Amino acid sequence: MNALHFLITTLFGLYLMAIVLRFWLQAVRADFYNPLSQFIVKITNPLVKPLQVVLPNVKNWNFAALVAAIIVAAGKFFVLALVLSHPINPVGFLLAGVISVVYEFLNIAFWVLIIRAILSWFSQGGYNPAEQILVQLTEPLVSPIRKVLPPMGGLDFSVLVAIIAIQFIKILLSDLFGGF
Repeated sequence: MNALHFLITTLFGLYLMAIVLRFWLQAVRADFYNPLSQFIVKITNPLVKPLQVVLPNVKNWNFAALVAAIIVAAGKFFVLALVLSHPINPVGFLLAGVISVVYEFLNIAFWVLIIRAILSWFSQGGYNPAEQILVQLTEPLVSPIRKVLPPMGGLDFSVLVAIIAIQFIKILLSDLFGGF
């Protein structure tokens, strides 16, 4: 049963990550023609595209992707309940799905900030599509921090502050709703 639980959690988690990234990429108006953006759009289109008929975009907010993410997250809990013979609770699955989407966004933001910080040590300033996406995703998170906490002695602590804030929110969510 552990192997099946792992497989279900991993497959749903990977697809949830892709859908959350699609929502985030559109929210920050990341380069649509970037190869990573194109990949994310292509793998999420089967679920998001039909929802866009009912839920159109509002400015740069893709509500179809957000609803798709909640459906995938709630679906994971539903499938796990079926496999593990737990009681079926649609409202509980929906609430768990919403919390999972928030938690997944925080997880992705944490790792994107870490990767961006590490790449900044080695970057030579040339164009790299992956690095461009990382900058486009994280700049809205760190630029407000830079306004309050400017670079000191050539060091930019905004990424560190953002990482600490994300970890604080994740722990707070975990304490309020249990581990996800």
